[in-house]
Amino acid sequence: MATLAEKLERIKSPKLQNQHHTAVVLSAVEDTLRDQKADFSPTAYFAALLALLSQSISAEQGIVNKDLATSVVYLLDITTAYAPAPILCSKFSQILTSLAPALSLPEVEAPLLRPSIGCLESLLISQDAAAWSLPHTQVSPRRAVAGLLSLAVDHRPKVRKRAQEALIKVLKNPPPSPSLDHPAADMCAESSLRTLGDSIAAAAKQKRGRNDPHSHNQDPLVIHSLQLVKTVATASGGWPSKKIEPLCELLMNASRSSNEYITMGAFEVFEVIFSSMADEFSSSKLPRLLEAISELKPAQNDSQLLPPWIAVLSRGYDVSAQINPEDTFEKLPALFDMISSYLASPSKNIRVSASECLISFLANCIPNSVIIEPSVYDEKTLEKLAKAATDLLSLKYQAAWVEVFNVCSAMFDSFKWRSSPFLDDIVKTVGELRSNGSFQGKKEADQVLGSAIEAMGPAAVLEILPLNIIEQKAGQPGRVWFLPVLRDHVTNTNLAHFRSELVPLSQALYQKVVDFSAAEKTVETKIFETLVQQTWSILPGYCELPLDLTESFDQSFAELLSNVLYKQAELRVDICKALQNLVESNQAILSVESEGDDLVLQRRITKEAAAQNLAHLATFASNLLAVLFNVYSQTLPHYRGYILQCINSYLSIAPEKELNETFTRVTSMLESSMVSEKEEAAKQGQQQGGSGDKMPPTSHTLIDLVIAMSIYLPRSSFANLFAMAAAVLNGHTGDQQLIKKAYKLIPRLASTETGIAALRERSSELHTLILSTADKTPASARRDRMLAIHELITYLPTSDLHFIPSILSEVVLGCKESNEKARTASFDLLIHLAKRTTDSELNPSGTVIRNSLVPHMPDNAPDAPATMEEFFTMVSAGLAGSSPHMVAASVTALSRLFFDFHTEIQPAVRGDLVQTVELFLTSNNREIVRSVLGFVKVAVVVLPDDILRARLDSLVPNLMVWSKEHKGRLRSKVKGILDRLIRRFGADILEQLVGEGDRKLVVNIRKQRERRKKKKQGEKDDEDEDEEEAADNKNAKSQSYGNNAFDRAVYDSDYSDSDDDASEIDVDEHGATHAINKGGRKGKKSQQGEQYIREMSPEDNPLDLLAPDALASISTTKPSVRFLNTGPGSRRKHSAKVDADGRLLLGDDDAEMSGGLDGDAAGGESAVNAYVAAVSGPDAVRRGQRGKFKMAQAQKANRSGGGDDMDVDENDEPKGNYNRNNDRQGPNRRGLGMPKTHGPSGGIQKRRNIRGGGSRGGSRGSGRGSGRGGGRGGDRGGGRGRGGGRFENRR
Repeated sequence: MATLAEKLERIKSPKLQNQHHTAVVLSAVEDTLRDQKADFSPTAYFAALLALLSQSISAEQGIVNKDLATSVVYLLDITTAYAPAPILCSKFSQILTSLAPALSLPEVEAPLLRPSIGCLESLLISQDAAAWSLPHTQVSPRRAVAGLLSLAVDHRPKVRKRAQEALIKVLKNPPPSPSLDHPAADMCAESSLRTLGDSIAAAAKQKRGRNDPHSHNQDPLVIHSLQLVKTVATASGGWPSKKIEPLCELLMNASRSSNEYITMGAFEVFEVIFSSMADEFSSSKLPRLLEAISELKPAQNDSQLLPPWIAVLSRGYDVSAQINPEDTFEKLPALFDMISSYLASPSKNIRVSASECLISFLANCIPNSVIIEPSVYDEKTLEKLAKAATDLLSLKYQAAWVEVFNVCSAMFDSFKWRSSPFLDDIVKTVGELRSNGSFQGKKEADQVLGSAIEAMGPAAVLEILPLNIIEQKAGQPGRVWFLPVLRDHVTNTNLAHFRSELVPLSQALYQKVVDFSAAEKTVETKIFETLVQQTWSILPGYCELPLDLTESFDQSFAELLSNVLYKQAELRVDICKALQNLVESNQAILSVESEGDDLVLQRRITKEAAAQNLAHLATFASNLLAVLFNVYSQTLPHYRGYILQCINSYLSIAPEKELNETFTRVTSMLESSMVSEKEEAAKQGQQQGGSGDKMPPTSHTLIDLVIAMSIYLPRSSFANLFAMAAAVLNGHTGDQQLIKKAYKLIPRLASTETGIAALRERSSELHTLILSTADKTPASARRDRMLAIHELITYLPTSDLHFIPSILSEVVLGCKESNEKARTASFDLLIHLAKRTTDSELNPSGTVIRNSLVPHMPDNAPDAPATMEEFFTMVSAGLAGSSPHMVAASVTALSRLFFDFHTEIQPAVRGDLVQTVELFLTSNNREIVRSVLGFVKVAVVVLPDDILRARLDSLVPNLMVWSKEHKGRLRSKVKGILDRLIRRFGADILEQLVGEGDRKLVVNIRKQRERRKKKKQGEKDDEDEDEEEAADNKNAKSQSYGNNAFDRAVYDSDYSDSDDDASEIDVDEHGATHAINKGGRKGKKSQQGEQYIREMSPEDNPLDLLAPDALASISTTKPSVRFLNTGPGSRRKHSAKVDADGRLLLGDDDAEMSGGLDGDAAGGESAVNAYVAAVSGPDAVRRGQRGKFKMAQAQKANRSGGGDDMDVDENDEPKGNYNRNNDRQGPNRRGLGMPKTHGPSGGIQKRRNIRGGGSRGGSRGSGRGSGRGGGRGGDRGGGRGRGGGRFENRR
């Protein structure tokens, strides 16, 4: 905590305008103290400020000087916390009287009110028990607390928060007394309870008279009151026992509110009360609280109040189970029966809440001791629970079968291995349901059976539900579907069951495969091959913490697995995973850090048993590794990953002696294979290496195995290991893949403590190796080389810092690698080098880099300090490189370093670096300039304004040289930099710096920025307007109903503001559907409690709400548009038309109806027809010879003739000719996939040519009517066309 002097010092140098007055007042107070020759102590400050307070605030006149009062009270708030407690006790009445106007007057603003609350907080904390015993009718601490309680529900958020913080601090610091509670805790609880009750009553009254224009929304006050109750409950260590019942009643009333924030606030209060009762002191209050909550049980089908009540009860018994686990477990059957009765409710919300509560009971209220060592009474309780759960599967709860299945799954998870025999009936019932072909809940049933398999074990479940695959008995269904369920859920069971049941099953199934293959029945063969694979896919589950590993995993079983690995490649994944699980699951038990054995957590396997299991497996490790090595060498590289993981598991438990022998054998084979492959490659004269579909060379496989073994080897083997790696890296073989794999050895070793120790011991040897192999590294191995160097730098001794400049040039060049992964590794290594150079923990003060030891540097080169500036200097040396590539790489490296470490280098070095790199903007090489532009962009982002502003005069003209260069995206890079400069300094400065010819570019960038800003602002304004419009619509709607309360009650609705409910989906005359937005903003969340009526088409009869099946047509979710019958042939209703006088117009709707029908039939709305017309229609653009665009004749005629076609007689018109003049209305042919429609022809059309009447009626009639109706009625005026309801061309 800062001292008073430090806090006052910060005030003396204010950064904000409104703090200047406070600084002036503080200065005046200190001048006064100097004149009086008083010490600058908290007491002196306090006395001086108290005198000033009486001048600025008085009880008679109120706030005399607002600015002075604000500054004085702010300083007093800071000082009071440091003032001696006796002074604060003695001056309490005086201070409270002076502060009273600031705390109570309505016109007081927050800047004065908040420090006043702070002063009051410090005063109340310092009061003793005697002061707290005074009644609140006097000027006493209790009266001050009453003022704080009223401010804690203030409408201003900051004031409210400050008052609540003060209350918490006061109640958490009671005066010294025998009582644990604060003397004012009861008063606070009573007052906050009264405030909550009043606010809830006011909110209920306001809801009943919600149409009263003079009423105010009371919901915020309820939320603030709940926050106050939560504050008091948090601060005073729980709620007083005597006031629990009225509080629970109020909270349950609040939780049924339609306002989700009120409901959430009520739950938070319950949560705080329960949490505070979890300690030993307050736990005695819990039974009374739970009893009070149980007595508040709502009505059986109250869908609003039951879910919150059930949730509160669930949380309460969760806390009870933590305090009294045995007593809570005894009550569990009665609780289970009470809550499970709600699963028969017709309300889905109630059913879901009840199921979640039951799941919570099962997860939290069954102690571990009942599962590990149950007494007779415990077994009876478990039996009662199982009986209650079995009853839930009856027909009574059919509507809640999903929730019941979830409860059953939770019961299996909670009973664990005690599930059998209590839950056997549930397994049988659910299994029979699952076997029924018409049952819809197969996925949920599989989940229940899966939980049963995990809890009871597969042996117990298969006893009840046998597979019946090979020997199917009469009347018993086959359960092939059970194999995938077993695969996903078998765990922690007896491995012997797999050997006795599933291995014979696999053999019988495999025999079927052989038989069907011989009979050439391919379908049956494939089916039984799949069954064999599914059978073996269960093995990994059996090998996860098996209970009988030492007995069941013997030599014969290991040989069986080895044979399957060799002979059946498709089963290798499952067997390798199973072998890996045997090791890793037991290692996980040994890694548990608890002192004793938690048998529930460890699933019945003690640490001692796990150690015995691993020792047993270690005896098979050598032989299994030999098998796995052989299988690995026979597998293609992209299928080897799982085998290597299995090999790693057994390497970790193999005895040291056997591991050493294996390593020696593998390395000798590797050396001989490298020699033989090199000779063979020399003979063939080509590079060896395996492609994706061919087996790789033996050396690749062997070096993979060596790298896998490396971290498990004893230290005595490291000499041979590093010698082998050096031989590969020094180019004794020309195989690039082999070199790439050899570099992976160093990161692999760095992952273990033994490997790190080896890297530190042999650091100088490895540094020499890395430097000597720089020129021999192929491009494909550069990323792995960078990663290897990264690990070496991590463990670099301080005496070997000269290794950093030795490899720096290679790392810098790596920053320009074309391979992204290699480039990323180089950048990471560059940053790592900089950090290691300046690491203060590893480098003592005065550490130097011995340049004389760096290759290619003279022996008398001076030592350099290990600083960030020196590192930048080393990288900058590349700027003098002879090749543009080196210069560009150096600039790119400097850009990254500058971005990360610009704050750690001296300002002079920073300025010189920017100036130097800026010179390269004048280079003629685009590669260099592209890198320099990257550096400039970094500089523009990170440099302070004053430094960057000084560089603009030379920087901007040099940039503009490249603003017209499009190659290499240089122009866009320059534009990006100018955009950032305009953001920081404005466009005016940039326009002055660029030449006349380049000013247009800057102006363009400025205008683009302004347009983006306007567009953004416009979108924001639109959102605001939408909100205002919604409010206006609401007001207009209330006004339209007038003062008639009945009309408002009947026609106004809480649901009418939703954006797109079913009643507001409009179907237009073309069959398209539109959601009508009634002023609400798009995307706005619908209000809670919305319900929708589902209509299958707009012409359906209105729903009869009294009908017995009415509930089926009412939905709480928004109905999809697909429920509306709006297809092309559907009939549509149209609103009646009226004229200006309001009279109905009849007889003119046929044309529109026909137009709507055939508008659809013509295919104008069809995406398929649109595509066909665009690709092969008369207006389609085609390519002729040499790829030139060729215009169709129809387009030429349209363009030359102004869109008017020549009239052609019907008989002369060629077949298949489209109506080119009415393409908007669609072609004559019926669209692909469109139904046949028959309707009247279109409206009255003007004839242009009597001779062409037939064709005109035919072609043009097809636009509004159907093609057939228009065509046949051509010469006769369209009247005889099928579906033609009116004459078109009346003469």
